Amino acid sequence: MLTDLSDATADTCGGKAAALAVLLRAGLPVPDGFVVPFAVHATHGAGLSVPDALSDAVARHLALLGDPLVAVRSSADAEDQPDASAAGQYDSVLGVRGTPAVLAAVRTCWASLRSARALEYRSDRKASPGEASMAVLIQRLVDADASGVMFTPAHPGASTRIEASWGLGPSVVGGTVTPDTYEIAVDGSTRSTIARKATRLDRANDGTGVTANEVPERQRTRPALDAATTLALTALGHRIAAALGGPQDVEWALADGKLWILQARPITAPVPPLPTTTSIAGGTTLSGTPGSHGIATGIARVLGGPSDFGRVRPGDIVVCPYTDPAWTALLRIAAGIVTETGGALSHAAIVAREQGIPAVLGVPDATTAIRDGDLISIDGTEGAVTTPRPAAEDDHGNQVPVHRAPR
Repeated sequence: MLTDLSDATADTCGGKAAALAVLLRAGLPVPDGFVVPFAVHATHGAGLSVPDALSDAVARHLALLGDPLVAVRSSADAEDQPDASAAGQYDSVLGVRGTPAVLAAVRTCWASLRSARALEYRSDRKASPGEASMAVLIQRLVDADASGVMFTPAHPGASTRIEASWGLGPSVVGGTVTPDTYEIAVDGSTRSTIARKATRLDRANDGTGVTANEVPERQRTRPALDAATTLALTALGHRIAAALGGPQDVEWALADGKLWILQARPITAPVPPLPTTTSIAGGTTLSGTPGSHGIATGIARVLGGPSDFGRVRPGDIVVCPYTDPAWTALLRIAAGIVTETGGALSHAAIVAREQGIPAVLGVPDATTAIRDGDLISIDGTEGAVTTPRPAAEDDHGNQVPVHRAPR
């Protein structure tokens, strides 16, 4: 009924589990685990029911792992594809222990296949909602000291890009923190930008998930990775790309000095290069991390959360603290996106690149420096946001629509 992770294939367990299986068989550091395959979802997933046989099988596999804290993650058939990452569209549940909690997390992953954001994402890519299926990956949780995302070189001679922060990875992939950024050239030379990392996610002590914690002041501006670890991670990325046959978007974790690979999928769209110089915010120009190529001009819609979504009109530029998967639908109609936190390898930036809209991430105080209704221009390749003048109005006081600039 269940599949050992090392035996997972894309046909039975989805691309996420299959890629990790390849890496595990190649001797790379992947946390051990098992998979609830497509066949179980096909039989029981529609009603989200859990038969006794599945409960017993999960209990046996957890016992073989030593009943640890685990990460329960989606591995859908429409996920981690070369042309569609589905980054952040399906649910993961981290830091749970015991059969009842794991089964509840499995049901959460199953249910996320039919969430509004997932249905919209698949519809956008002309995929039939009825064709989708969900496998669920269950692995030992890596109790990370630091974690993040790595993009392996896009072609021979290109650099490796790494983003890192303290604690568990969702703060980096979810864009709730602006991470450290490292660019490692083929000769091993490194350019880095060290961010102020004020919060982190850690496992809850009672085994019921994760908790957000403040980072001590003295640690906030310390590099999350030292030079040796950065080079070791880069070398690991080359091995991962070779094993999987192409450039990879890799989620990784560092615990007690050991690197672990948590996910690897094809890179769906190129990330903008780091700026060659650091711009200083001044006048009407704000600087951030280049997240998605392109230039756009439009009305700024400063949003505090999902309750503000109804104010966004086609061609607006969304300005917000950060995005989570619930914001994906806005990226279908917005001309661009600006966030106060996050990096170029976060889920929001990946989806923006797939949608072909510019994004600038990690612009400090963007929601206060930019006024709702301002006419702004953003350059997602350079990481710049400009507010040249107030939005134009017609004779009746209505704002004049502004169309996206050609890219």
